[in-house]
Formats: sequence, structure tokens, C-alpha cells
Amino acid sequence: MGAIVGGQTSCKSPEIKAFEEYLPPDVHIISCHSLHGPGVDTHNQPLVLIQHRAPDEALRKVEAVFSCLRSKYVYLTAQEHDRITADTQAVTHAAFLSMGKAWHANSQFPWELNRYVGGIENVKINTMLRIYGQKWHVYAGLAILNPEARKQVAQYAESVTALYKLMLKGDLDGLRVRVYNARDKVFGSASNWGARPLIEPSILSSFSLGKPTDAPPRPNNHLSLLAMVDCWAALGIVPYDHMICSTPLFRLRLGVTEHLFLNTALLDETLKTAVEDKMYRSDDLEFTFAARGWAECVSLGHFETWEIRFVSTQEFFQPRFAEAKVVGDQMMKKVLESYVENGK
Repeated sequence: MGAIVGGQTSCKSPEIKAFEEYLPPDVHIISCHSLHGPGVDTHNQPLVLIQHRAPDEALRKVEAVFSCLRSKYVYLTAQEHDRITADTQAVTHAAFLSMGKAWHANSQFPWELNRYVGGIENVKINTMLRIYGQKWHVYAGLAILNPEARKQVAQYAESVTALYKLMLKGDLDGLRVRVYNARDKVFGSASNWGARPLIEPSILSSFSLGKPTDAPPRPNNHLSLLAMVDCWAALGIVPYDHMICSTPLFRLRLGVTEHLFLNTALLDETLKTAVEDKMYRSDDLEFTFAARGWAECVSLGHFETWEIRFVSTQEFFQPRFAEAKVVGDQMMKKVLESYVENGK
């Protein structure tokens, strides 16, 4: 009588369905989701509250219980939560899961290679290790159980494949047109780029697992990031629309993508590298295989296959997780401080 039940899952549709099916009608349902990892300070981080089947009085009780976290309450329906969660996490997770799988396939620890040291590479490597340092089911549940996420993972694989084919053909003009069109859809016209960036450039070069060098970062085609924006554009997703529900990791991933796409000179260099520089071709081939592999796994709903794929790569990188966590935590702290300073 008057009990309140909720859950902390990252996908609310199956959770709410189970509650409705098995809970008595006099039990209130108010679900929640802290949009950050366990190692992040809860202060000022978004905490979603879903008043699915409960009076306002019950919601006030839940708010009082969670007040000790000092989080920012965000009120959504279960459907809104799942759509926004997919929009802010599905594509970026697919990108970094595929990076790790590609480096694993090539038996590479990327921070030991000169071409993966500095700038954007620091964020890519640290984020990849941070994801593979978690439990496999966290990402499997989001991708497989959330219908919106499943569509996005599939589109990401299509975007990766299409862009890689343009690179192989040497079609610089076609690649530029496609990427620029995607940029304009996601980030808007250049006249709207006046706001301060999500990530200050100095942060990108501050945290590295590899040996620091004074040399400028080697040009990279950043297929993973190009495909993220291409995918968002194809699905009509503007990630800035959901910043109130963004996780620290999402802000980091969006920030590094923004850094690439809003710097026209850097983006043009990236596209030229994609067509003319074959240094990354084998890495990109494995990356394309990986993206398509994750998409197939998700489309079939195979949790067992997901676990096998994830854990095998997790074990490959296991020796560096402790160091990566220290560096990653420092990076996340700096990103959060920058986010607060910028008033975002």
C-alpha cells in the first residue's frame, strides 16, 4: 500500500513493461536513471525521474530521498528517456567499441604507435579504454533492448561502410560533399559557430598514455568521427538538443567531434588524408568490419555474441585499464570543470 518502486536501468521500455505486468495496481512506479558512471561526482549531474504511475506526492518523496546526491532532476517519460539515451549514447558507443575491436584485431596498443599520440587521439584512446573497462552488459542492454538505439547502431555501420568505400575509390570530391552536408545538418552553418567549444583544445593534448612529443599530431582520417556525424545527419539527430541529459562521456565525445568538424582546415586535412594517405587503411578495414559486426550482433539481439566480442577485446586491453582509469578520471574532471566554467 503506497509503496514506490523504480529502477536504474539505462533502457526503460522493458523495465516499465515488467513493472506494469507484475506489480499490484496500488504500487507507485517512479523510475530513475543517473546519467553518469559510478566514478563521477553526482553533484550537478543529470538524474532522470520518470513519474510513470504515481501521484505528485510520491514524486516529492522520491526527490527528497535523492536530494543527498545534489543532482539536477530531469523529468521525462520512459519513451522520451529511451529516445534521448539512444540519441546521446548509441552512436558514440558503437564508434568506440569498434575502435577497440579494430586495434585488437591488429594486435595494436595504439598509444605505443606514433600515429596515435596527441590531440584527438588522446580522447579516442582514453574513451575506448574507459568503455572496455566497464561491464559488458551495460552497453549490450542499451544497444539491444532500446529500439531507437538498434536503428542507430545499424546506421552507424552503414555510414562507416559508405565513407570507407569513398576513401578506397579515391573520391575526394564525393567524400567532401557527403561530409560537409552532414556537418551542416548537425552543426549548422558557419555563422552559428560562435559559441565556446565544449572542449578547449588544450585539454585534448593534456592527457596521454603514450610518450608526449612536441611534434604536431600526425594527420588521421578519423573515420570513426566522420561516420558519427554522417550517421546523426542521416537520422536527423542534432545532439545539442539533448545536452540537459548528456553524460560527461557524451560531452567529451561530442566535444572532440565538434573540434574536428568546426575547424575547416583540420577537416579538409582529414578528408585529404582519408583519400591520399594509406597509413591507416588496414586499421580502417578492421574498423569497418568491427562496426558491421556490432550492428549485426545488435540486429539479431544476441547478448551471448555481444559478451564474447566485448570480453575478448576487454581481456586484450586489461593490463592498461588501471593506468587508463587514472588518466581518464583526470580528463573527465577537466572536462567537467570546463563545462561549468563555460556555463554549459
